[in-house]
Amino acid sequence: MTQTRNAFALIGAGPMGLAAAKVLKEQGIAFQGFELHSDVGGLWDIDAPRSTMYESAHLISSKRMTEFEDFPMDEAVAEYPSHRAMRDYFRAFADRFGLRESYRFNAEVTRITPLGKSGDGWRVGWRDAEGEHQAEFAGVLIANGTLSEPNMPSFPGTFDGELIHASQYRYPSQFDGKRVLVVGAGNSGCDIAVDAIHHAERCDLSMRRGYYFVPKYVFGKPADTMGGKIRLPMWLKRKLDSLILSWFVGDPQKYGFPKPDYQLYESHPVVNSLVLYHAGHGDLRIRPDIDRLEGKTVHFKDGTRAEYDMILAATGYKLHYPFIDRGLLNWQGDAPHLYLNAMHPERDDLFVLGMVEATGLGWQGRHEQAEMVARYIKGLQKGCPVAADLKSEKQKDYTRATGGMSYIDLPRMAYYVDKATYRKAVTGWIERLRKATV
Repeated sequence: MTQTRNAFALIGAGPMGLAAAKVLKEQGIAFQGFELHSDVGGLWDIDAPRSTMYESAHLISSKRMTEFEDFPMDEAVAEYPSHRAMRDYFRAFADRFGLRESYRFNAEVTRITPLGKSGDGWRVGWRDAEGEHQAEFAGVLIANGTLSEPNMPSFPGTFDGELIHASQYRYPSQFDGKRVLVVGAGNSGCDIAVDAIHHAERCDLSMRRGYYFVPKYVFGKPADTMGGKIRLPMWLKRKLDSLILSWFVGDPQKYGFPKPDYQLYESHPVVNSLVLYHAGHGDLRIRPDIDRLEGKTVHFKDGTRAEYDMILAATGYKLHYPFIDRGLLNWQGDAPHLYLNAMHPERDDLFVLGMVEATGLGWQGRHEQAEMVARYIKGLQKGCPVAADLKSEKQKDYTRATGGMSYIDLPRMAYYVDKATYRKAVTGWIERLRKATV
């Protein structure tokens, strides 16, 4: 058995894994990366085995608010890059920082098990073209992403048409000549509905709840670049942003969209203007939640019904770490309970990276998460007192960095944080650890 007892195992070469690889390398921490695909990029590479990309997919945040600070995107890249532009960006990132040589590609991690208590290390099993392997590592960093395991709902009754999840959608031609119902009006659901409008015989959008819609451009600039440098109280920010949305979006309810039953920013907004445009033109009908299925007939909860050839469930994804027992991740409810969404309360040899969502967090916010973890590992190795402080802090009762926000009770919001609160805590630890280990 290969001995790697002084190195960490890093699972995943998507953007989060690459950020982790970069900071581990910078901190001089030995690691071995594992990636299921033949190259870097994670789900942003549409050819990757578990990519959930579709051909029309683009970032919903602008490139300047999303990029790594020390690796800006080229000026030639569009303000809202396509998935192919993002794939190329992450490949260039790996090239710039020399990360590929630290990875085993076409290697699927199948099982990780602790060798004992915290600090005793982990046994990692994986398979590749040569067969099954295992090795012992000092610790494990899980960075395999959060958007690969479909959250497929079950509907009462049976459907005789085609029933798929958004993860199975690739090309608009899949809708050609069909009567299509898209279920779920999050960002992907609205994007896909807009695709379907141009190819399907008819497209309807079924919504369980209302959403707040944000245009991609405000006064000719990407909407997410319009915020000021001064952090406003949430009550005032909501008031001002609601006013701006009323100018640029209007009232979605007049197109048939349900009114949100929560306040602005208590869930992720939908960054899409086209879905409102098409609803206003009558190209898209808004339907309520599904009551039951019967043949090709869909019965809705308001008593109406309609015939469809395809139902596409754009109902999101579930956290999925199939190679480790849930109990080892301190999993409670819909997500692991980890300090700052990354650090196990008891173990110092197990970390989850990228299990964090926040409006505007971008890749830089995730890079900071990885840097905090890497500096913590280095600090423990050096006997740093600040690392000891962080060790003590993460053992306290679990509190998510919500900044006092009450997010709606949905699985996808179980690891949502307030950007300002989260980044302040993470960068605070980075700075303290950096000063203590200079």
